[in-house]
Amino acid sequence: MNRPPGRRLHEFNHVSLCVKYMIFFLNFIFWLFGGLLIGIGLYAFVDKWQDKEFVKVENIYDVILNVSLVMILAGGVVFIVSFTGCVGALRENTCLLKFYSLCLLVFFLLEMAVAIMGFVFPHTMQSLLEETLSDKIIHMYREDDDLKNFIDFAQQEFRCCGLSSEGYMDWSKNEYFNCSSPSVERCAVPYSCCINATDISSGLVNIMCGYGVQNRPVAEASNLVWASGCIEVVRAWAERNLYFIAGVALGVALSQLLVIYLAKTLEGQIELQKSRWHS
Repeated sequence: MNRPPGRRLHEFNHVSLCVKYMIFFLNFIFWLFGGLLIGIGLYAFVDKWQDKEFVKVENIYDVILNVSLVMILAGGVVFIVSFTGCVGALRENTCLLKFYSLCLLVFFLLEMAVAIMGFVFPHTMQSLLEETLSDKIIHMYREDDDLKNFIDFAQQEFRCCGLSSEGYMDWSKNEYFNCSSPSVERCAVPYSCCINATDISSGLVNIMCGYGVQNRPVAEASNLVWASGCIEVVRAWAERNLYFIAGVALGVALSQLLVIYLAKTLEGQIELQKSRWHS
């Protein structure tokens, strides 16, 4: 007696539904996250455009230091890659799955390269960041509200001032805080550099607490503002929390390798299924 066709097809189904839908649902979550990043980034970019009527994008630094553009670009990459993973798994498309696994492999290698540089050559990485980003970030402090808020948050959170090893004197490179400036902010630093920016009795922030700091002796200024640059402070924080950071990095790396393995497994199963159909 001949077996029913449905049973014969089921017996020759080499595609694991568990692997297939695991990849689909995982990428569906990241697809939604990528879309959310794009939406928030576009909202911030349009809002900034309406306020200033222009957004300067003249070089790579204008892109890297523009928070809204970074969110749009990062969200776009996540959206596209996770979309190919979703569709590739759901439709059992090997071309999309190959593209998806290749993208994950590229991300993994780039992350490993940055991690190795950071762990093996921390001082070199610090010098590189100071040379490439320090002056530009200080100069753009008042030009971009999102960047300004991020710098203020970082300086308050890490108890630092400026970016490079020059510490609070970095702010002399900003046209508003330079001692040659005609404004009342000359020789000042942002309030986020102050050790006691908030008045305990009133709870109000004294935005003038950093005025004239650059003119004071180092010993006196160190009692008013944080003296160390943020890149140096963050590097020291990373060294103190090395095992925690290494554990998180290892977890992320293993997760990526697992997803790559699942994608290649599903790809092999689909190709095996197709070869059985055509045999």
